[in-house]
Amino acid sequence: MSGHRATIQDVARQSGVSVATVSRALRGKANVAEETRAKVVTVADRLGYQPHTAASWLASGKTMTVGVAAPYFDVWYTGRVLAGVERVLSDAGYDLTVYAAETAEQRDRFAARSASLQTRVDGMLLVDFSPEESQLARLLESRITLVAIGEHVDSVNSLAIDNVTAAIESVRHLLALGHRRIGLLGTQDIHLIESPALTARQAGYSAALRDAGIDPDPALDIDCELSVEGGAEGFDRLLDLPGHPTAMFCLSDETAMGAMGRARALGVSVPNDVSIIGFDGHDLSESFGLTTMCQPARRIGEEAAELLLASIAEPTTPVAHHTVPVDLIVRESTGPPAH
Repeated sequence: MSGHRATIQDVARQSGVSVATVSRALRGKANVAEETRAKVVTVADRLGYQPHTAASWLASGKTMTVGVAAPYFDVWYTGRVLAGVERVLSDAGYDLTVYAAETAEQRDRFAARSASLQTRVDGMLLVDFSPEESQLARLLESRITLVAIGEHVDSVNSLAIDNVTAAIESVRHLLALGHRRIGLLGTQDIHLIESPALTARQAGYSAALRDAGIDPDPALDIDCELSVEGGAEGFDRLLDLPGHPTAMFCLSDETAMGAMGRARALGVSVPNDVSIIGFDGHDLSESFGLTTMCQPARRIGEEAAELLLASIAEPTTPVAHHTVPVDLIVRESTGPPAH
């Protein structure tokens, strides 16, 4: 390594782990196997890698502040992601500043002022923020260190689940139980905020049906809100359809819980009359007996924050896209159709 100062990327490559894992291992953080930690430390020592400390960042003019831009801050998923982000940043001595990016106008305004953010933040996390080409160009021009959460964005480090595959697996669970008429609840935000994650889930829903030889019925696509209230409203609309579905795939657990609550109020049995499956792994999903596609939202936030800190420390680290695994949790809300 003569003439070359070892980087965190060098340690990651020779250890066979991610940059975020190297960062966690060298800072003594949890969820790193001791064997992995020992390997990382050994490689770092051999390469002579010296991680940046908070003190050295301060000396180099860092603000010790990270920004988070997201369309919503009052939904469960974003809250859990932020809880993970805050834990890691707090441990590293960083403050957190939030920026609203719900509407197209807000996203435009945020991108337009991104150059001025250089003096306020050392890095930025984009949570389910889908920048248009012109917005992304401005963000990249600002030279702020970026990490995208929830989708893979060109030229930006990112962490996301595979929403298409996760949705396919969810619908295939219903198909395997014998359901053929399956409703979809919660697509309103696809049109309002052009969410790539929700668009991908909708695509997975359609793909699973087509793979089973079923043409998706547009009448079963209910564009209700991703909320408890939206789930209740969507349930009513599906139930009013002639030949209503025997199962419902909800794009969030909150939507599914709203549908289950409405079913209970109407005396509709879940799963005997209708099966309901959610998406997220909400803290209350077990109490509801809700079958759900569980994504580790808090861990996603932690890993994204670690990746951002590592990228701030080593700005020349190559861009990488990380896919986080999900897990289908089967509970009492799904079962075979009655007929």
